[in-house]
Amino acid sequence: MARIKYYYDTETCKYERVKVTKWDITLNLLGFLSVALVMAMGILFILGKYFDSPKEASLKKENEELKLYYEVLNKELDKMEAMGTSLAERDDDIYRVIFEVDRIPASVREAGIGGTERYKQILEQGLQQEELILGTTQRIDQIKRKMFVQTKSYDEIVELAKKKTDYLASVPAIQPISNKELTRLASGFGMRIHPILKIRKMHTGYDFTAPQGTPIYATGDGKVIRVKTNYTGYGKEVEIDHGFGYITKYAHMSAFNVNVGQTVKRGDPIGFVGNTGSSTAPHLHYEVIKDGKKVNPGKYVYKDLSAEEYEKLLEIASRENQSLGY
Repeated sequence: MARIKYYYDTETCKYERVKVTKWDITLNLLGFLSVALVMAMGILFILGKYFDSPKEASLKKENEELKLYYEVLNKELDKMEAMGTSLAERDDDIYRVIFEVDRIPASVREAGIGGTERYKQILEQGLQQEELILGTTQRIDQIKRKMFVQTKSYDEIVELAKKKTDYLASVPAIQPISNKELTRLASGFGMRIHPILKIRKMHTGYDFTAPQGTPIYATGDGKVIRVKTNYTGYGKEVEIDHGFGYITKYAHMSAFNVNVGQTVKRGDPIGFVGNTGSSTAPHLHYEVIKDGKKVNPGKYVYKDLSAEEYEKLLEIASRENQSLGY
């Protein structure tokens, strides 16, 4: 039931009933609605400022997750770059030094893999975080490029290792007869007295004295390329091609234990000490030929000797005396 309102009329000294028109009602209603609207807008403003809508909250959560994953991704990229740098340093400073090959230039390791055309698809999408996405993509591509260069380098190192293994097995590196006491080296490399002509003449190898029939050993892996009997000069001789520019010659032998074309390993018996050709006593004349030039065998007898023994052998070989044969 509507409440009836009265007012006191001073002229009539009576309480008169308040008459409310439709206009008054309309104005009151409009005023109320206006106040309500202003309050609602204020509430919405406050809610909008301090509280998120479900959609906004979902987007913010998604952005926070993306930011977290981006930070994790960048940390992983940092680790990958550090690992790549470590591998490159080890490659340049250790492996390539061991195998005596040049370092990979920084310009090759740091080279790019394409210009802006490579990232055209990203640039054309007009992404809000274009710079962020483009930078990360370029960083990943750079790491991939470095890893590719490194894998190719390791392929090269593997091949070098195989060749190095073959080289170390093939290079002449032991004495051709048993000489543990270092008493069998009679004459070294250099100017020596010729046993027959009695004049100073270049002696192109080492002479090892030993009883006739003493085994002679291959000083490195290789292939027999000569088995020949001469009635003067080297007498019965064997030549082994070790590859890598090395050939060894074994002369004045009494008998052979190999044939031409045969593959031998370091330490295999290839024949026996003799006194054939231009020889004055049973002995082995041993030569090392590198790239077609006869060189001092003393550089290639280190493998079965200690440092002290090696120095002693070189000292004995340096004595200028008479050779036993040419």
